[in-house]
Amino acid sequence: MKTLNDHLAQYAAYHRDPRNIQTHFVGVPMIMLAVVVLLSRPGWSVGGVPVSPAVLAALASCVFYARLDLRYAGAMALVLAAMLAAGHWLAGQSTALWLGAGLGLFAVGWVIQFVGHFYEGRKPAFVDDLMGLLIGPLFVIAELGFALGLRRSVQDAVHARSGPVRLRAGPQRG
Repeated sequence: MKTLNDHLAQYAAYHRDPRNIQTHFVGVPMIMLAVVVLLSRPGWSVGGVPVSPAVLAALASCVFYARLDLRYAGAMALVLAAMLAAGHWLAGQSTALWLGAGLGLFAVGWVIQFVGHFYEGRKPAFVDDLMGLLIGPLFVIAELGFALGLRRSVQDAVHARSGPVRLRAGPQRG
């Protein structure tokens, strides 16, 4: 199994332009929330606890993240718990509101992602490896931590393999 640093470095190689990273701080959470919202129906109750495909997917994701790093898994669990609460609430609303919120967040989130990759001059990581869809949210959490001065050893390992973050002069054609 790949390590945390392996996954983050592979993903980071597609994200070295700071404008692209910045778009990910908006686009990735929007896409994550959209998926949680859309998977929050159908829902049922098990012992008074709401369960849905979103809850099952979030649990599976947290297990994967925990196998990589317990601190990042904890951060992802908190984010996913908040998104599950929002998704559960939206799933209880009208079909139009639930579906409109889910599809709207999904579409706008991807537009923002593709704008970032336009500046990057490189396709999104998931095009070459579908694991990028699961690593993207972890990358955002890691980058937020790096910006706050946390997990310097992880940041150094990722940058040693993917190169430093650098501003490009303009859109690159590859």
